[in-house]
Parts: sequence; structure tokens; C-alpha cells
Amino acid sequence: MNYLNDTPVASIIMIFTVITSIYAFNDHSIYGKFMLHPYSVARRRNVYTLITSGLIHGDWMHLIFNMITFYSFGFALERTIGSFNFGLLYFISLIASDIPSVIRHKDDMWYHSLGASGAISAVLFSCILFFPFTSLYIFPIPFPIWAIVFGPLYLIYCMYASRQSRDNINHDAHFFGALAGLILTVLLVPGVIPQFIQQLMAKIG
Repeated sequence: MNYLNDTPVASIIMIFTVITSIYAFNDHSIYGKFMLHPYSVARRRNVYTLITSGLIHGDWMHLIFNMITFYSFGFALERTIGSFNFGLLYFISLIASDIPSVIRHKDDMWYHSLGASGAISAVLFSCILFFPFTSLYIFPIPFPIWAIVFGPLYLIYCMYASRQSRDNINHDAHFFGALAGLILTVLLVPGVIPQFIQQLMAKIG
């Protein structure tokens, strides 16, 4: 109950995402209604899928990985920036992370995308501004790395993977979600940059 009192937005997002994803696992017709279809969105149809695509996942591993990441950073971020700002950051980033995919695949009738990875990347990178020296364990790396080190490496990987296009993962959503998270955090919390620099200087000193 403390989660609902202290971090209501993150709690509701996580509960709702888990429920809708599990429901979709058992009723595949939900995928057709909720998945992002850039071809349709570019033609002003099913625009709502910019949001609903973040409420479903492709399989259990996809859902579990995203929810572990969200749990690890989302609740701490809401406590830091407040519930209203957290809600704005999450849903604006979710939309912003999908727009490049709509532009890139607007003429590809067969392309679809789903998952909350863009918004969760935004949450992660927003946290990096507040807690740059938090240690992260990233599989398969056997030792922890600082969040501030992970961030640039992650963006470089997303750009590389997007250009290769060898898997079925929407790396563009990860990349632009991360950028949206950084930009929105700076706009919503103007003092975050001086605070970030202060932490860097303290660590260097």
C-alpha cells in the first residue's frame, strides 16, 4: 500500500502494463488492436497505438526485463521529481520514442512495434542525471558499472543496432526514448544540470 501512496503513477503504470501484457498473451487479438502500426499512424489512423503499444509485450522475457528495469528506476524517479512530472515524462517519452519509427516505416505496411522500452529508457536516463554513480549490473558483464558510463555506451549500441537491423527489436525507440527522458528531465527540473555537474566534480575531486 505504501507504493500506491508514495508512488501512485509508477505503481499504476506497472500494474496496468503487467495485466494488459498477460491478457494479450492469452488473447492474441489484442496485439492487432494495441500494436503500433506506423503505416496506419502516418495516415492518421489508430493514432492511439502510440500509447497502447507500450502496454503490451511480445513474450514473458520482454515483459519481465522491462518491468525489472522499471521497478529498479521508476519508483525512485517518481519520488525524486514528483508524481505529476513522472507521469508527463513517461507518457510523453513513450510517444516521442515511437514517432521516429512512424517516420522511418510509414510506407512499410508489415512493420509493427510494441513494448514499453522507449518510455523505460527515458526513466533510466532521467535517473542517470540524478544518480550518475549508481552501480548497474548489465548481463553478461560480470561486474557493476556506473550509470554515467552505461548511458553513452547504451546510446552507441542502439545507433549501431538500428543501422544493422538484424533483429526484431525497435532500437530506435530505445534511443529516442532515452533522449526524450534527458530533455524532459532538464525542462521539468531546471536545477538538475548544476546538480549533475556538482556530483561529477565531487567525484573527480
